[in-house]
Amino acid sequence: QVHLVESGGGLVQAGGSLRLSCAASRSIFNFNTMGWYRQAPGKQRELVATFTSGGTTNYADSVKGRFTISRDIAKNTVYLQMNGLKPEDTAVYYCNWRTFTSFDYWGQGTQVTVSS
Repeated sequence: QVHLVESGGGLVQAGGSLRLSCAASRSIFNFNTMGWYRQAPGKQRELVATFTSGGTTNYADSVKGRFTISRDIAKNTVYLQMNGLKPEDTAVYYCNWRTFTSFDYWGQGTQVTVSS
């Protein structure tokens, strides 16, 4: 069982920055992937950025060069640094932990709103 708690969302103007945090209830190792997804109103949930336990990262094309995923193993925390935010980045952002059996744990989500 893993509990994930996101924080750091908010309202920001276009071009601004936010850093999301995801605190896990246990040590962040031994997972398939871990990272961030988002869901905008009326749209399906989509991958934003993830990494494997070995550290290989994967980014959605729409955020490459603007977003950076990182982790602090000592704090059991994963971060998403978001720079150059655009109105189309507005969504609820969810932290995800996927096990090696493809079971997904999700956080409660944090709202990010980018105004134009």
